[in-house]
Amino acid sequence: MALAQWVRSASVSDSAAPRVAAARIYITNSAGNTVDVIDSSTNQVVQTIRGIELPHGVVFSPDGKRVYISNESESIVDVVDRESAKILKKVVLSGHPNNLTITKDGGRVLVGIREDPGSVDVIGTNTLERAKSISVDGSVHNIFVTPDGKYAVSGSIENKAATVIDLSTEKAAWEIKFDRGVRPMAFEANPDGSTRRMFVQLSGVNGFAVVDFASRKEVARILLPDQPGGFGSAEERLGTPSHGIGVAPDGKSLWINSTVANAVFKYSLPDLQLLGYCALPLLQPINRAALGVVPEWITFTPDSLRVYDSNSGARSVSVIDVRSLKLIDVVNVGEVPKRINTLALP
Repeated sequence: MALAQWVRSASVSDSAAPRVAAARIYITNSAGNTVDVIDSSTNQVVQTIRGIELPHGVVFSPDGKRVYISNESESIVDVVDRESAKILKKVVLSGHPNNLTITKDGGRVLVGIREDPGSVDVIGTNTLERAKSISVDGSVHNIFVTPDGKYAVSGSIENKAATVIDLSTEKAAWEIKFDRGVRPMAFEANPDGSTRRMFVQLSGVNGFAVVDFASRKEVARILLPDQPGGFGSAEERLGTPSHGIGVAPDGKSLWINSTVANAVFKYSLPDLQLLGYCALPLLQPINRAALGVVPEWITFTPDSLRVYDSNSGARSVSVIDVRSLKLIDVVNVGEVPKRINTLALP
């Protein structure tokens, strides 16, 4: 890709966009040893955390003073001081990690272990030690906490299962099986804050499954439109045609990445009506057909005005205006950026 050049799609100027809430967007560069931090007010990288080889997931303490990063190279969680970007401690895990999350009260970091038979490591944030491992169905690719903070949900690609963990007992409460491997997930809340639905991306599906949380059943499967399309084959990503999904903080929209479309789609909530899409930039190698940027993960500014999408094939992050569905910026970051998360600032 060194000889490629950017071809940018239609965009809106920053002056046309409303002022967004102050936030820092963290991107783990999964094939390198850095984590880049973007200031949402300028869309510039303002900090780089170094010395964490093969960083995977990233979450924050509720007060924003600590950053927790799963480290695939050493099978640890690096605890980082946010202001100085210095590593405070390395917490040894029971096995090779993938994604991680943190409980709503900030008391426990939960780390998905990407090894059979399947477990979630629990780290106490007061002691910064692994307290226990919770058995789940299959090696864990992703782990999330539900909107009400009562449950964590792990997803397994190999076992095609999502396991729901009761955080009050730290035991698996129930699970749901799928016909495909479980990839990223997002959650919709009821008015009282409890979890209404899970939106689950699956291996080989250009779309997502809809799970009713109360009945514990898949109730719908929504496929993205056939057009735009034409990508994914040259990028060798047809096994994961749709990767990256998120519910905006205001709960009004669901956003889904598509590698085959090289675009990000927007659906309204709760009715799940397609509202449109934002085409992502293209990579244009010399003497070859244009390639997509391989969108990976999604996060938002706290006010739901912007979407940030990591592009693993292009070493970049796309910035999308929520209202106009237009690309407003592209930020260059490190090698193979994947997991992306937002830290709200006071």
